[in-house]
Amino acid sequence: MDKPLIIGTPDAEVHRFVELWTGQCDYIEAHTSGSTGKPKGVLLPKADMATSARNTIEFFGIDNCSKLALPLSVSYIAGKMMLVRAILSGAEIYVEPASNHPLRNVGNAIFDLVAIVPSQIQGLLEVSDRILIRNLIVGGAPMSDDMERMLLDAGIKAYATYGMTETCSHVALREVGQRQYKALPGITFDTDSRGCLVINAPEYTFRRLVTNDMVSLHGFNSFEWLGRYDNVINSGGIKIQPEQIEYKLQQVMGNMPYYVTSAKSNRWGEEMVLVVESRYEVPQLMERVSEVLDKYERPKNIIYEPIFQRTHNGKLKRKKY
Repeated sequence: MDKPLIIGTPDAEVHRFVELWTGQCDYIEAHTSGSTGKPKGVLLPKADMATSARNTIEFFGIDNCSKLALPLSVSYIAGKMMLVRAILSGAEIYVEPASNHPLRNVGNAIFDLVAIVPSQIQGLLEVSDRILIRNLIVGGAPMSDDMERMLLDAGIKAYATYGMTETCSHVALREVGQRQYKALPGITFDTDSRGCLVINAPEYTFRRLVTNDMVSLHGFNSFEWLGRYDNVINSGGIKIQPEQIEYKLQQVMGNMPYYVTSAKSNRWGEEMVLVVESRYEVPQLMERVSEVLDKYERPKNIIYEPIFQRTHNGKLKRKKY
């Protein structure tokens, strides 16, 4: 296997990964994000990583004349896979340490594919007047409507990714401004009895993977993501999907970080609560929230937390009360 043409400021971890990739072992060790529990080590077959990389290369038309950018850590799968895409396509890849101000030290440049996490969007837009990005993939955590609107206003062709460490990065992409995720080549979808997504991937060693993501299928190749099965709140027999409530609340919550979760209830078993990252109570917030939610969607209480716990890439670690 050839080594990638790396420019920029790669650290020792980047070089170590390249050595591991070109070595004799058939597996690469990676770690899960830790958003639904403690991060755990996963051994990924290089064959699966290569399949995933080739699918992305095909989707975006990457070749040995392309230029990629990696302002992410290679500690996690997103960074590793950008390097694999560069290796297999022969593309040049610019690498820099992860920060919330990506590509700040790059002069006028054109990149065919850049990978970031949502917390880097604002910083990237600060340099978008001198850097042309043909395709941007954003993963690791959900984007807010405001983030997506900023990307659309900037004229950047951007995609939200759907995948996990076990699938060697994304198996589906959703173009910013749209609701449906579309499968990469060779991938199809169905659902189990819970309504959770099942990934069919005959070219991968795992073949079939059952997830905890509740979806609305649109044929075998696309879906709309509804939320996590393990986040569902059962309040007196009424099942509530927190992520759908959170989507509605975007219009009244502004820039305040928040999420919807459950609290124990003697009467209902569970009841829905809104958790807001703030040191102080927000005046009239319950009234504003109630205006945009239906009767059974309204939280019973608002809990204020000074600081939310997050993973390395900004994904919330949800609590139940």
